[in-house]
Amino acid sequence: MGKIVISENVSLDGVVQDPTGEEGFARGGWFGRLGDKDREAWAEVESDEALGAEALLLGRRSYEWFAARWPSRSGAWADRLNSLPKYVVSSTLEDPDWNNSTVLAGEVVNEVSKLKQELDGDIVVYASGRLVRTLWEHDLADELRLMVHPVVLGAGERLFGETGGTKSMRLLSIRTLGDGLAYLTYELVRDA
Repeated sequence: MGKIVISENVSLDGVVQDPTGEEGFARGGWFGRLGDKDREAWAEVESDEALGAEALLLGRRSYEWFAARWPSRSGAWADRLNSLPKYVVSSTLEDPDWNNSTVLAGEVVNEVSKLKQELDGDIVVYASGRLVRTLWEHDLADELRLMVHPVVLGAGERLFGETGGTKSMRLLSIRTLGDGLAYLTYELVRDA
């Protein structure tokens, strides 16, 4: 059975909106504040995560963002992302052009539940805020990996807004990366 791993870059105050500054959010571009040492450490963790993944699960907008950048890149990280099976939750995308991509056009909870049954290993979700919240609400996420950036934005879309209930998490690991990044890994604690 597959494990849904949510992997997100977040500010100290939990904002995930527009890290690269390409969406027009006034406080966007916060990812670009990383120094070289932080960026290198971040890239190493992200590359290792991709190398250990069984598949990617993305919302349409995040899929399009990744698909516009990664196919032209080379190296072990790019090769892995380009070769991984990619599943895109979308009701509008019909013909994905990034290799090994499949559109999950049905009801999200059913489609992802089937995917978890069909695959073994980590099914990594990058960005995809709306999808993440749906997975979270329906107890489909198993692990949460947060790359916490040393910036407080004070506004913006947060990873989690209001939820239907309390979710208990168990801390698996904490790592300091570079000069200012914190990498936190949690697993969802399900009731017995």
